Amino acid sequence: MTMFKPFALFFLILCTFLVVTQSRTIQPNDANLIQQTCKNTPNYALCIQYLNSDPKAPSADIRGLSLIMVNVIKTKATATLNKIRQLLKTSPPSQKGALTSCESKYNTIIVADVAEATEALQKGNPKFAEDGASDADVEQEACEGGFSGNSPLTADNNVMHNVATIARAIIRNLL
Repeated sequence: MTMFKPFALFFLILCTFLVVTQSRTIQPNDANLIQQTCKNTPNYALCIQYLNSDPKAPSADIRGLSLIMVNVIKTKATATLNKIRQLLKTSPPSQKGALTSCESKYNTIIVADVAEATEALQKGNPKFAEDGASDADVEQEACEGGFSGNSPLTADNNVMHNVATIARAIIRNLL
């Protein structure tokens, strides 16, 4: 029996050591992942703001952070699409054509680009996800260009540009 006590004590110490060294503190490591990821984007402060506004971000991996940013694209595009529809009701006839074109472009962002990026990330194909984020930026640029310098959507298009380029930069970490 005396031989058993030192073995039991050794086993207890070994188990405790393994639990302590193999466990992970979630918040500091994951906050560090968000910070490191955002450092590789064109706008660190906005990246941090968008990712930290999602409760899933602290426990997300790069793919999860990419999905969060694609969802931000969808949210911002939806808000802009709603604004465009309101503007179409009250805008002067000279802007109706450009607004209608923007409506189509922002609908494409939601229906095609976000769907493409989301599905590609879920299936593990980051190249197509990057294409979806890049296309969202192209769509906002075409929308802005349709107004020949007098766009009521400049601020919204700038937001879409920022969100799309941040999403694209995060997705590129998966390539």
